Amino acid sequence: MAKPPSRDIIKIIFQNFFKSFRPRQIRGNLIGEDYFGNKYYEIPADPSIGKRKPSRWFEPADKEAFDNEITAEWEAWLRGRREEPPTREELVRNLQIMDMKKRNAAELEEKYGEKDASGKLIPPKETVGTFPKYNEYEIIPGKDPEKKF
Repeated sequence: MAKPPSRDIIKIIFQNFFKSFRPRQIRGNLIGEDYFGNKYYEIPADPSIGKRKPSRWFEPADKEAFDNEITAEWEAWLRGRREEPPTREELVRNLQIMDMKKRNAAELEEKYGEKDASGKLIPPKETVGTFPKYNEYEIIPGKDPEKKF
């Protein structure tokens, strides 16, 4: 009768120990840069060592600032929501769209926004309702429509 293959625990431990000395990538590959100056890096996945997902990170342009802004496209790439990093053309196109929306919002605010002495926008006056008002109907029940308040 054949002896079933057994696990040799000591052998597995030594194999894993010696595999740990194999060289591996520590520094990431530079993938790209955004218009804020942040640099994005990646270490690709290596299934042979059990690494199923790539490691991704960024280095901020200003090392001292902890509240750096990153673009939505690069953030999606960092979090793994998209496989391919954004292209320069995509970033420029989205930046132009963002600037256009800011200009449109400024034009609308200038056209429709009323400001008080301190420069704050005055909220629009609230009315009783959005229904049309007719002189022959009561606005407040029980009050004479001809009578002024």
